[in-house]
Amino acid sequence: MSSDAKFIEYQYLGYNKLSFVRRTALALFCFFAYYLSENSEEAVGSGSMFFVLGISIVVISALLIFVLHFKTIVQDNGIIVLEGIWTSRKVKIDMASIVEVKKVKYNRFFFNRSVYNLHRKGSIHFYTRGKNCVELTDKDGSKYLIGSQRASELNRVLNKKLNK
Repeated sequence: MSSDAKFIEYQYLGYNKLSFVRRTALALFCFFAYYLSENSEEAVGSGSMFFVLGISIVVISALLIFVLHFKTIVQDNGIIVLEGIWTSRKVKIDMASIVEVKKVKYNRFFFNRSVYNLHRKGSIHFYTRGKNCVELTDKDGSKYLIGSQRASELNRVLNKKLNK
């Protein structure tokens, strides 16, 4: 943790439930198709393609656990920095423009897709995984929804910054 940061959280792409379920279902389909093609007398040689594809999906799924989606940093000087992957722009939110901070449930759905800087219905979403998020409201009425596995801690740190 750097000396000027009060809170740092890393969120990785491989932990998103929706993506994980999709990759697992696709890999299981490939292994099932491999099993059927190997036990069928009509299919000749097509099973190995399904097996290689299934193994590839499992390997890619394992590697995605190490791919950083975004990093949340709350600095001492009252700046919230959200750094995305590769070509994403760094988003900086100044606590001086924030009027309200509260912890809310991210979404009522069990599965949510990963998003970074998604503008939707008057709010800006940052989410990888977790059930809760921190909702920031600025002076203009814009809302920032920052998903977190440690939403309570993030909320506590931000409220402490807001009340200073």
